Amino acid sequence: MDHGRCPFEKAILSAPCACELATRFSVAEQTGVNCRSDIARNHCTTLLALMRARFALKVMDTSDPLPFGKEMKVMIGGLVGLQRLILTEQDATRVNNIHALVQQAQEKYTSLESLPYQEIVKSITAFQGKRRGHARPTR
Repeated sequence: MDHGRCPFEKAILSAPCACELATRFSVAEQTGVNCRSDIARNHCTTLLALMRARFALKVMDTSDPLPFGKEMKVMIGGLVGLQRLILTEQDATRVNNIHALVQQAQEKYTSLESLPYQEIVKSITAFQGKRRGHARPTR
């Protein structure tokens, strides 16, 4: 695993999130996202772990990794919920700068551990990702 990978890579690649420190790369047919700052990546890793833990406690009683759909709920729903707390943008469904948002959250709440996760988890739970429109074959 590349230690420069952005913890919110999936959210950035799916398009509803962006970050000023993100650098996209392609190797063969695989696309990924690296972070240009070790400190910022550590902050994002911490935030994601805290959101994941709070959400997992409400959803399941296991230490297994979250399935892809739930992981996307945590990433995107959590960032949107955090943005609503920091910027009071109630209708925001896109996060334009993850790094700036995390910095603002740290300034407002003094640490990532002090964030009101009960409010962020509400946003995670309410988040609905894109539904794939699979048509059922007719017989």
